[in-house]
Amino acid sequence: MNVRRSYQLLVLPGDGIGPEVMREALRVLQWAGKHAGVDFTISQALVGGAAVDAYGTPIQDETVMQAQQADAVLFGSVGGPRWERLGFSLRPEIAILRLRKELGLFANLRPVILFDPLIEASTIKPEIIRGLDLVIVRECMGGLYFGEPRGIETMADGQRRGFNTETYSTNEIERVARVAFDLARRRQRRVCSVEKANVTESGLVWREVITALHEREFADVELRHMYADNCAMQLVRNPKQFDVIVTGNIFGDILSDLASMLTGSLGMLPSATIGVSRDGHFSPALYEPIHGSAPDIAGKGIANPMAQILSVAMMLRLSLGLLVEAEIVEKACVQALSSGSRTADLAAAGEEFLSTSEMGDAVLSELERTD
Repeated sequence: MNVRRSYQLLVLPGDGIGPEVMREALRVLQWAGKHAGVDFTISQALVGGAAVDAYGTPIQDETVMQAQQADAVLFGSVGGPRWERLGFSLRPEIAILRLRKELGLFANLRPVILFDPLIEASTIKPEIIRGLDLVIVRECMGGLYFGEPRGIETMADGQRRGFNTETYSTNEIERVARVAFDLARRRQRRVCSVEKANVTESGLVWREVITALHEREFADVELRHMYADNCAMQLVRNPKQFDVIVTGNIFGDILSDLASMLTGSLGMLPSATIGVSRDGHFSPALYEPIHGSAPDIAGKGIANPMAQILSVAMMLRLSLGLLVEAEIVEKACVQALSSGSRTADLAAAGEEFLSTSEMGDAVLSELERTD
């Protein structure tokens, strides 16, 4: 891939710990630009609760337009108790849902990798998780989060009823399945498709469509099917049986949070939300940690910035073509952990831990060794 010399990036720190971890990620991004000899033109905007407070909406139309024009979007986290009582259209999370929809980003890639220095940080036995390396491919423009009809109504007897529709079409299933199969071809050639075909029609269609696509185009990749509840159990029982998991919106949301704890902390998992590849890279695309805004620790300077930093590495690789820098950033994170650097979420009881900025310092120190 030819590397351009300048890129337009949109940074959306969001709420809670979002701005704190984003500061460290941007320090790493600046290093990567200097190392690669490229320029980043970075714009920032408010989203989520911060945008609700400032503008009365979770995301402005202008911000969506900026995202559409950017080479990539780096997203923090949104939400918190102070906005929970607002009407649904004002919920901070609407910002990320709207960006996915309007940018055409239908596949969320969530790598679940256990770095060797963190084996003891996981609650799972070391022999079960050592060497863990799997990817969850989550469909993120359909399913329960976008299906119609949806809403809240008051029934004749005065009771309130909330309803959402789980719906998937052939095209929606095939496009995310292709992402999973293509990814598996570059890994161990194994895909596990996850749904609830035993109790839902949408799950049955999901299974039938993926089976037919596999037979037509991806017979060289092993395919198996698994119910979502069984998959949750198997991720704890024997996670290394998986290579690539492909699943719908709500199951991907839940299973990836479960899988994050195999690695020691929710604060370690990055993600990339992509659409159709253009000339071998993904633009627009959105990169974010899978953790939330963690309002209980916001402002304390103790959040783990690793997932946000590793999201930068995914952006460097998938959208910007800076493969060398992406690998160096990932190795620097591992080396920092190997040296004993830990934030509060990774430290053992009674063990001293680093602040958010100190963990950023540790990663940057490792990066500077490569200059």
